[in-house]
Amino acid sequence: MERDRVDCVGALVYDEQHRLLVIRRANEPGRGLWSLPGGRVEPGEDDPAAVVREVAEETGLEVVVGDLVGEVEREGPGNTLYVIRDYEAEAVGGDLTPGDDATEARFVDRAEFRSLPTTTLLVSTLSQWNALPG
Repeated sequence: MERDRVDCVGALVYDEQHRLLVIRRANEPGRGLWSLPGGRVEPGEDDPAAVVREVAEETGLEVVVGDLVGEVEREGPGNTLYVIRDYEAEAVGGDLTPGDDATEARFVDRAEFRSLPTTTLLVSTLSQWNALPG
């Protein structure tokens, strides 16, 4: 049976101390857990446009999108498969304020990141990509 593939994007945004931008999810999937800012690619959007929109909606920050870091697949409800492409992004403006489907947004160092309740496989995936915060 064909799976319903949902294209999603995420952003790896670091500050000057190489701390990573994370958000606490307000909605499912992963409600209450910490994750990268990101979400679904809307019809007519390319990945970079979706990254810019999602980061602005969830964190209040304006970003410039860089290279693709990696892609993962995660099980969704029912017959859904989330295909998530994570990109490097650099904050160039805005004010860090949680919004949309984030209850909190902040930059974290490696020790704090490892202590947070994060979404499935986030820590191990970023570790494989050498993308953990400093």
